[in-house]
Amino acid sequence: MAQLTLVQAITDALRTAMRRDERVMVLGEDVGVNGGVFRATDGLLAEFGEHRVVDTPLAESAIVGSAIGLALNGMRPVAEIQFLAFIFPAFEQVVAHAARIRTRTMGRYSVPLVIRAPYGAGIRAPELHSDSVEAFFVHVPGLKVVVPATPYDAKGLLLAAIEDPDPVLFLEPMKIYRAMREEVPEDYYTVPLGKGRIAREGSDVTVIAWGAMVPVALEAAKRAEAKGISCEVVDLRTLYPFDRDLVRDSVQKTGRCVIVHEAPRTGGFGAELVAFVNDEALLYLEAPVARVTGPDVHVPFFSLEEDYLPNADRVLEAVEETLRF
Repeated sequence: MAQLTLVQAITDALRTAMRRDERVMVLGEDVGVNGGVFRATDGLLAEFGEHRVVDTPLAESAIVGSAIGLALNGMRPVAEIQFLAFIFPAFEQVVAHAARIRTRTMGRYSVPLVIRAPYGAGIRAPELHSDSVEAFFVHVPGLKVVVPATPYDAKGLLLAAIEDPDPVLFLEPMKIYRAMREEVPEDYYTVPLGKGRIAREGSDVTVIAWGAMVPVALEAAKRAEAKGISCEVVDLRTLYPFDRDLVRDSVQKTGRCVIVHEAPRTGGFGAELVAFVNDEALLYLEAPVARVTGPDVHVPFFSLEEDYLPNADRVLEAVEETLRF
């Protein structure tokens, strides 16, 4: 097995899917000749040609609209939006069309479309390049939202998303694109959508995270262990539909819960998780559910970006507060 970074695992997944199924194609800004802004599609044009690796105009609505048409007519398109916050011109295409066509046609048609979008802060990018707006999309029935945190999961989840008969928004945490390497099988495999994983077993507090916040949660759990505190870290992997059984069982086991996300606090997906825990595990809780999030501001410029992001110190502080309650 190869030792791959997360972005290399994305490339490997695309290449694997395109070799396996001629219906799979990629389209987006600079995905062909330049290999993508993060080189996630590097080498695909040379292998598969310009009819399956399509450089598009700078028009996100056209990219997603075209991909919907391709999906409706038998293709398996993977559309790249260079940065998640660039998706706003295509928002209507995603939520009013891609996510609704199965319902609108009473099941006669579906949209097997994957939209890849790098997201998140921590790489010192300009405005509108670092937003975490996943909460906009988990509110949309008919649209799955997936966020890998490891190279192994990145390949397996992307291949599962390409297989899926319905649209999937595949969010790629830029901060950890090249932060780690992991053994990734060269063969075709999938990681089921809608299933989370226990990234670290524990007994005192459940810490729930996704994407680039999973390594932060794991670092906080490591520091907590030095203080005699056992944290169970849950990596959701899929935000919609999220793994309800995994979350419920973990919180019922530990009796305490801390949720970590870098998106602004108000209306963030963490609030939905708090509501779910209250619905399913309230009588097991020994303390209120804590949230460690970004503040209710836009991602700031470079000098303040690290202050904006949740870190292991803040997560550890929240863990200790739940234990002191």
